[in-house]
Amino acid sequence: MREGGRILAKIVGEVERKIKVGITTQELNEIAETLIQKRGGQPSFLNFEDYPAVLCTSLNEEIVHAVPSKKILKEGDILSLDLGIYWRGYHSDMAVTVPIGKISKKTQELIFVTKEALKIGIKNSKIGNTIGDIGYNIQQYVESKGFNVVRELCGHGIGKKLHEEPQILNFGEKAKGIKIKEGMVFCIEPMVTAGDWKIVKTIDGFGYRTKDNSLSCHFEHEIAIVRGGPLVLTKN
Repeated sequence: MREGGRILAKIVGEVERKIKVGITTQELNEIAETLIQKRGGQPSFLNFEDYPAVLCTSLNEEIVHAVPSKKILKEGDILSLDLGIYWRGYHSDMAVTVPIGKISKKTQELIFVTKEALKIGIKNSKIGNTIGDIGYNIQQYVESKGFNVVRELCGHGIGKKLHEEPQILNFGEKAKGIKIKEGMVFCIEPMVTAGDWKIVKTIDGFGYRTKDNSLSCHFEHEIAIVRGGPLVLTKN
């Protein structure tokens, strides 16, 4: 899984470098598919629960799982990329949000806070803590900065299946939920909104967006629980 995670991180980094004003999200999907094939892996998302693409490309108010299309990226947009690969019997999964050209200070802050929320979630993913500790600390930080965490979507266990138990919520109560134990592998993925946290389905039927059309940001890492602290698997 560590090897698969490193490969995935490299692929996501390569897709990020292709992002520019004027490119379509469908073109990014094709790039991701080619890179996965070159590495000898398989896409985790394609046909998972009938999802029709390799890459999830969620733009501005879209939160997750939006399907790539002929939408052209414009200056000031933000794009969330979510990608998974199947490598030698195991899945890996990660997400990043990328600014397109110049973005507003408020949007920069949204991205910064979501990145920090992921770091906080990882820091609290240690043996002896609970799943509730992760969500509680993410929520407290995000709300202290004037943003909101999405309630109806969450992180998840991962391994031989793409989505496994436990669910990793981005809100919660201290010392609640199952205890974190050595050997667990799961994905933490804060989804943060600039406005209200309520969500609705996107027109494509697969994705979700903010109900009030406020901007949304998404970062995700896959981590393994080991002695000495959490190990981030989805990094170069």
